[in-house]
Amino acid sequence: MILMGIGDEAGALLEHQIGAARELGWSRVEMRGVEVPGFPKSNFHDLPEAAFERAAAELTEAGLQVHCFGSTIMNWAKTVETPWEVTCAEVNRCIPRMKRLGTQYVRIMSLKPSEEAHQIPRIVFERVREVTHRFLDEGLTPVHENCMNHGGMSWQHALELLEKCPGLKWVFDTANPVFNTDRCKPKPWPQQDPWEFWEHVRDHVVHLHVKDATWNPAKKDADYNWPGEGEGRVRDILRDALARGYQGGISIEPHMVVVFHDAASKVANDGATRKNFVEYGRRLEQLLAELT
Repeated sequence: MILMGIGDEAGALLEHQIGAARELGWSRVEMRGVEVPGFPKSNFHDLPEAAFERAAAELTEAGLQVHCFGSTIMNWAKTVETPWEVTCAEVNRCIPRMKRLGTQYVRIMSLKPSEEAHQIPRIVFERVREVTHRFLDEGLTPVHENCMNHGGMSWQHALELLEKCPGLKWVFDTANPVFNTDRCKPKPWPQQDPWEFWEHVRDHVVHLHVKDATWNPAKKDADYNWPGEGEGRVRDILRDALARGYQGGISIEPHMVVVFHDAASKVANDGATRKNFVEYGRRLEQLLAELT
């Protein structure tokens, strides 16, 4: 098993992201948003060249390998109306930086669907297929996350996307089904079932994303929990993955102090997020020890 976490969940500053990984004794990290001193926080593939080179040097010096890029390519902040040039530019910035660091995996998504969407538009297949080919042609592996995107609308949508985009692999987020509706079922769409989703995509999973949550009907949103203490079926999914011989990465995203896509939650300081990140990592290690 290869344990790691999404860096910015340990803090915005690069030093906190590196420090949390080293405190846990982990040798891998998944880079997403990061703040390098002297430069504003940005996605790892969007950092100015000087900031990226500094970050790369500090990661290498700390003995950390970047296992995966948490890119913004076709993520939930973009729709089919987003100009294709935006996506192409992100891919073009990402590829050389992945090669520079020897990183094999990059997270991508499939654009945010409209509120009433229940099918994947053809243009989404075309764009995801093109992005997949661009990475594969460079010997790199794109992994799609089940999130607030077309491929995450249900396990059926996920399989359709995988079928129509050969070479694309999956990163499974255990908690996202808790707050995403199942758009293959009749309205009013119910919340997805994490185990059902996992059962249907697990043969395509090369990267596991551990997050846990409980649906809160009062606020129509999720409350986030320690791994194995929510409704994400984390314990069951990890047990099943291990029993099936899974040997890929397992990446944590606690979300308990800060939520990446929630602007209101980003006031947390790096000290609090780092402490939570380390505790989350230790609890995951304990859970895995129990399962093995």
